[in-house]
Amino acid sequence: MVEVVYHGHSCVQINTGEVSIVIDPFFTGNPQAVSKPEDIKADYVLLTHAHKDHTGDALAVAQANDATIVAIHELAVYMGWKGAKAIGMNVGGTIDIGPAKVQMVPAIHSSAFIIEEEQKIIYAGTAAGLIVRVDGFTILHAGDTCLFSDMKLIGERNDIDLAFIPIGDVFTMGPEDALTAAEWYKARCVVPVHHSTWDPIAQDAERFVQSLKEKFIDGRSMKPGESMTLSAK
Repeated sequence: MVEVVYHGHSCVQINTGEVSIVIDPFFTGNPQAVSKPEDIKADYVLLTHAHKDHTGDALAVAQANDATIVAIHELAVYMGWKGAKAIGMNVGGTIDIGPAKVQMVPAIHSSAFIIEEEQKIIYAGTAAGLIVRVDGFTILHAGDTCLFSDMKLIGERNDIDLAFIPIGDVFTMGPEDALTAAEWYKARCVVPVHHSTWDPIAQDAERFVQSLKEKFIDGRSMKPGESMTLSAK
């Protein structure tokens, strides 16, 4: 059994009987969050990029659970310097993490730590999407991204069961482009993420799901704290 929990914004957790994986943990300062960092039990913490709304609680969750952070090389090095166990990889690569495999795929977005009090920006590699293969299922977390044509190739080369796609606009693609991305990824089910956390990225997720259905794509709008169980193919 694979249980997938949506924690709000872009934070997703994948639980099986053997491993728990949390992607882009952001609870502290997240007005959508219904959980706290100390509530999260995880073996691995996967990061799509360095922005605070994706890495905000990565160190706290990793260190509390003796979990390993998996991220693009530069970001993994930084997390290692901060005291976490970390594995670096890069776009195109695949690694084994226990009973699961993680592949890093392209996303087009910026990636840096912005330290406002010092007016300092720390480069942290490029942004990426993640494909997690576990217990016979293939789960895509697209990361923060715009629409780009290689999404077609990702969809053609991977039999995606579940895709988490940003729809918020302003900092990622908006609903119209996300609808095209959903067509290209060819996932069996699509969940919109990275929306409505703050006013600039407010979107109607139910309307987006209805647009998916009009394209004969199964979609689901998940509320923070809500879970789904992936059923056998």
